[in-house]
Amino acid sequence: VLAALVIAFASWPLYRRLLVAVGGNRTIGATLAILFILTFLVVPIALAGTYAINELREWVTWAIETNRHGAVTPGWIATMPVIGEWLNEQWTSYLGHPGGIGELIQAVSGSNIGNIYRGALAAGGSAFSLLLTLLFMMIALFFAYRDGESFAAQVDRLGERILPTRWERISRVVPATISSTVTGMTIIAIGEGLVLGIAYWLAGVPSPVTLGALTGIMALIPGGAPLSFTLVSIYLAASGKLFAGLALFTWGAVELFIVDKTLRPKLVGGPIKLPFLPTFFGLIGGVKTMGFLGLFIGPVLMALLVAIWREWLREVELMDEIPPVADHTGAPSQ
Repeated sequence: VLAALVIAFASWPLYRRLLVAVGGNRTIGATLAILFILTFLVVPIALAGTYAINELREWVTWAIETNRHGAVTPGWIATMPVIGEWLNEQWTSYLGHPGGIGELIQAVSGSNIGNIYRGALAAGGSAFSLLLTLLFMMIALFFAYRDGESFAAQVDRLGERILPTRWERISRVVPATISSTVTGMTIIAIGEGLVLGIAYWLAGVPSPVTLGALTGIMALIPGGAPLSFTLVSIYLAASGKLFAGLALFTWGAVELFIVDKTLRPKLVGGPIKLPFLPTFFGLIGGVKTMGFLGLFIGPVLMALLVAIWREWLREVELMDEIPPVADHTGAPSQ
């Protein structure tokens, strides 16, 4: 339900335009919106699945050839500092002779067949649970689109009864914050994936487009982008391209500093304009407690806290500006 509400808040301006295009029919508008969202989800997953299948086919072909003829340890592995010699010995022992991969598979599967079976069952159960969650989310999102305005009006009536002087200002924080957070994080992820993808290409990293796309996806998670370009920098340094690795790490660190100190606080938080520290705490705390949804719920909660805090400060300032009322003797009232 939370995921459906986040998507509904973020896409509500587009849904309003769609509703105008279909003549105000909420059922048709909600149905078309769900179809658009499913297309937006299914097409990237299908493209990623096709790419993964092609990559898996190449790996299987390599494994078959290696099992048939054996393979020499790649130079960048053998020359790695500290662990290069040990990795070379392990590679030669398991993959350096014909039939090595087959022997390794038999040794691993024979002693761990029960764990493999349980792992396969757990993976199947997780996939089925994910499909059910997606179906439930789509159903909840349909009703959020169709009946969202009437439900929001009811919540407004109740909120004005509970907080008559503050509700109008505080209630507008939630949708604006969710919308700006989703938009801002999407822009940041695309920008970081593009900038670091160009850096990967300039540094001579294999498959820079793929790595740039993965970095953009990882950028949605706090700490994901620095982890990505750090691992690629380590790979470059281990491959003998020490200068390229250092240059890539420096590029990524500078870009990350600029984004976290300037762009992220402006884009995440909406009209509240969250400072860096509440934004950081909202993202990290949200992910830790609620997983992926915490990326959006965390900043919203922090924005609400900041909004309430500023409301209290504003009331205190207004009370301080009111002059004391004098009593009938002329002395100020205590």
